[in-house]
Amino acid sequence: MAARKASALQPGDPAPDFELLTDAGVPLRLSSMAGRKVVLYFYPRADTPGCTREACEFRDALPRIEKKGTTVLGISPDKPASLARFKQKYQLPFTLLSDPEHKVAEAYGVWKEKNMYGKKTMGIERTTFILDEQGRIARIFPKVKVDGHAAQVLEALA
Repeated sequence: MAARKASALQPGDPAPDFELLTDAGVPLRLSSMAGRKVVLYFYPRADTPGCTREACEFRDALPRIEKKGTTVLGISPDKPASLARFKQKYQLPFTLLSDPEHKVAEAYGVWKEKNMYGKKTMGIERTTFILDEQGRIARIFPKVKVDGHAAQVLEALA
């Protein structure tokens, strides 16, 4: 895994490779996606209001995203069993990945200090990366606003 400060990741950089467990409990390595574009979206927690809306937008846009030769992967700190329940509850047709130690989130620079109601905690800053067929970062969407985000991603894939 790349030992860079994630804020240093820019379009054109190689995406840090990783291996995480899927919602089915099997390992998936990012480099196994070579030859396909990948939408890699980081979200704070499964089955919370914003994360559910975001996942459902990607679910609904998936046929159009796949027509562009693109795979969608969602990453959160949730355990595989929680991801499996989330996936089933909302009929999510793409793979969710478990990053409980937030090593991948850190590599991508999305594990940040957050201030919620005056309390500082560490967590995922909702961010989406589009990776090209060579595994390079093509586009970064920082501090994602959920509503309409899947449409923005779809437009960027054109």
